[in-house]
Amino acid sequence: MLIGEYQYTIDEKGRMNFPAKFREEMGAQFIVTRWLDQCLVAFPQEEWERMAQILAQKSVVQSSAVQRFLYASAAEVVPDKQGRILLTAALREHASLKKEVTVIGVGSHAEIWDTDAWHRMNESLDSEAIAQAMKEMGF
Repeated sequence: MLIGEYQYTIDEKGRMNFPAKFREEMGAQFIVTRWLDQCLVAFPQEEWERMAQILAQKSVVQSSAVQRFLYASAAEVVPDKQGRILLTAALREHASLKKEVTVIGVGSHAEIWDTDAWHRMNESLDSEAIAQAMKEMGF
């Protein structure tokens, strides 16, 4: 399970370190694509394939927008010997990643955020809304 929050910087070539604890669970190669809330998401290969199967079970009409959103910008990444991954210019642009990034664990996947955007998102979390959502989920 991917948990925790890690701070990194993107170098001039678009590379960033990816948390060592996450690399172990993500495997030798994983998928990074755009995600909701103007961040990126990193999926282990098995989780990516599970999502692809879910989408394949839906009608083209139901799933085409989601498929375009996820697949068009998806990139297979392989961490180098220093644990860095290369983010394409399109991915960096989607998430407004310039220099400072935050990688967070979200259970089955990781999210990559511009650090300032992550702080804003974190500050905007409404504990009452979260409590209501937890109640609806049976917590």
